[in-house]
Amino acid sequence: MWVQAQTLFTYGKTAVTKEEFLRAYNKNNTTQTNTATAYKDYLELYIRFKLKVQAALEAKLDTLPNQQLELYNFRSQVIDNYMNDETALNALVNEAFERSQKDLHIAYINVPFTGTDTITAFKKVTEAQTKLKQGAPFATIAGQYSADPDAKENGGDIGFITVFSLPYVLETVCYQTKAGAISDLVKTKTGYYIFKNIEQRPAVGKLKAAQILVAFPPDITEAGKLKRKQLADSLYTALQQGASFSELAAKYSNDNIGYLSGGTMPDFGVGKYETAFESAAFSLEKDGAISKPVATSFGYHIIQRQQKIPVNTDSKNETAMALLKQLVQSDKRIEIVKQVLATRILKETNFKKGTINTHTLRAVTDSLQQNKLIKNIPAIASNGVLFSFPGQKVTTTDFAKYLESIQPAPDLWQNKTVNQLIEQYQQAVAMEYYRKNLEQYNSEFAYQINEFKEGNLLFEIMQKEVWEKAAADSNGLKKFFTENKNKYWWEKSADAIFFTATDSIMATETRNAFIKEKKDWRLLAQNSDGRVQADSGRFELTQIPVTDINAIINGYCSMPQVSVTDNIATFIYIIKVYTQKEPRNYEDARGFVINDYQAYLEEQWITALKKKFPIKVNEAVLASCWK
Repeated sequence: MWVQAQTLFTYGKTAVTKEEFLRAYNKNNTTQTNTATAYKDYLELYIRFKLKVQAALEAKLDTLPNQQLELYNFRSQVIDNYMNDETALNALVNEAFERSQKDLHIAYINVPFTGTDTITAFKKVTEAQTKLKQGAPFATIAGQYSADPDAKENGGDIGFITVFSLPYVLETVCYQTKAGAISDLVKTKTGYYIFKNIEQRPAVGKLKAAQILVAFPPDITEAGKLKRKQLADSLYTALQQGASFSELAAKYSNDNIGYLSGGTMPDFGVGKYETAFESAAFSLEKDGAISKPVATSFGYHIIQRQQKIPVNTDSKNETAMALLKQLVQSDKRIEIVKQVLATRILKETNFKKGTINTHTLRAVTDSLQQNKLIKNIPAIASNGVLFSFPGQKVTTTDFAKYLESIQPAPDLWQNKTVNQLIEQYQQAVAMEYYRKNLEQYNSEFAYQINEFKEGNLLFEIMQKEVWEKAAADSNGLKKFFTENKNKYWWEKSADAIFFTATDSIMATETRNAFIKEKKDWRLLAQNSDGRVQADSGRFELTQIPVTDINAIINGYCSMPQVSVTDNIATFIYIIKVYTQKEPRNYEDARGFVINDYQAYLEEQWITALKKKFPIKVNEAVLASCWK
């Protein structure tokens, strides 16, 4: 049931709902005390905030180029977070999590085709499929029919895979095939596939490992391979005798990236490298263990296990699930989410189809398939409405321009009917329309954009009405000081010199030169090549960083204190201590005066705004916030 939003307060003719207020309160309330006083205090702050933003809007500050640019940049940064169907996305994340829990040992047969000539490939793959159904060994049939040149030797066996190892369509087929079973025929854009799920096991996770690669150069001979095997064997022997893995990797490894870091490789799981390499790596039983030389098509590898990284088994682990979500969003499977979103957009945006008979556009498709210029057929020339969204009509001419734009990208149009191309174009336009008008369809996004906009406007109007006025009004500042002299006092204080050095050694040297050698502190800083900075001034004793405030006397010099975060060392020298409370002069009080004068100007301004935009609070709605 739809419930009308409750108005909490109005300023002038503008209403603010209870929902908007509570959202701001819950986000900004750091006290964790939800008392009536807390709500009322925050209401006053929020009213003042809304009045200032209204003043900025009336001054048309939102039309300033810097405001518009910042808002545009922020919108561009955050919008992709909302261009998904969360239900569909979460379903993919959960599916990926379930698949990540087990590894599949897979063999496959691939029969490719080119263009639209699929008949020959289909006959070949169905022949293979028939023999498999008759009981022929999968490895034998793979060796006979698969286009993979290694299939004759390995029977199509590609080892273990896990989630993200294969394209999503093929991954899905593998995970839907039971252990020991053979999949149905699968058709992709490039060919036909048949998979066998040889076995499955709990996922082994990932490895941190290092390698020494003795690589095979192009056109290597058998004699050359033998020499590299002998080198790999000698390196392995040296490692068994205590040689440093990282030093041998730096000297001998042909891994052009890993050798720089002692042979360390990026973390990897199953389905990343050749089966022989992965089998050897994952069979290492403990960190630090080293494999014998392993032969692959790249050369001989000696692998050192550094760390085993188990797969996440907890679907409530927020950090791990957030990482998995990122992997899903960067994978091509995200297209499924986009398709779901596009379908939802068509329902939400009052999308309407035009009256154009799409069959009359078939000549357009024919021109595209034949790589010719788009024909100027009557359906195009009439510029009829193909479909529309509120405020936007999409014509047949627009469609023709789209087809011309995708002509250099055959993947977008090959083997597609005119209806499929229209649907593809329709989806692209829908996504762009939704992106441009997202504030109308997503309240969370609209709130975030408006929050950023109002925050920027607040800064701009405060700069204009308060901060700049206070800083520029020297007469007003002095007058304000004169009228409020009794507010500005020195508590117990001291004239002091603060020294800051790049490290403790430099600080100690500077302290000794200043105290023992009586060198001028300004010259010490000036001649330090930037390693020492020093400044003098008057400070209240509570501002001076010493452990015992009673130690502050004339001539006192603290020992250097070193920051644990950046190793910066500081010490202080006391010139003169003032033990009595004393009035500040204007220059000493100026910083405080500016702050207080800004507050004074702001209160005057708020009073004027409240007169201009009268405030009316619904006390009953306010009371419902905490009851």
